[in-house]
Amino acid sequence: MFDLGFGELLLIALVALVVLGPERLPKAARFAGLWVRRARAQWYSVRSELERELAAEELKRNLDSVRTAATDFEKQARGAVDELDASVRKAEADTRSGLKALRNDLEGRVEPGASGATPADADTATDAPDPATSPPAIPAAPSDANAPPAGPPGGDDGRR
Repeated sequence: MFDLGFGELLLIALVALVVLGPERLPKAARFAGLWVRRARAQWYSVRSELERELAAEELKRNLDSVRTAATDFEKQARGAVDELDASVRKAEADTRSGLKALRNDLEGRVEPGASGATPADADTATDAPDPATSPPAIPAAPSDANAPPAGPPGGDDGRR
């Protein structure tokens, strides 16, 4: 703050002793010390207040940047959800149209003996079994008698 050396301080003390005298010098020194302490306390108070304000300002900037990042993330998440929703709706519509076409295809077939079918239609029908009403075919057992069994007895494959 001030650039006072030892020599200057000694000169000030000597002048103060001559001007104030030995009786009032201790009281004046205490008074000067009190004012120096008050000035330092005031300086430290201003400095700490300034540091607090700067810290508060920095926190506000950080909070704003976090809010901006959160808003951007929310927009991206909503966009992804909207895209996913649109693709699910498209898949649902495609599935419904496929099922509707399959239902129309199945309803469009005329089976022998069904309502609206004539006996002449039954004569022209092939003797092939109807896949919708016939039971599924059971695959034949392997002819190799020496083949190992397909799995452990009891159907337990050992996994849990």
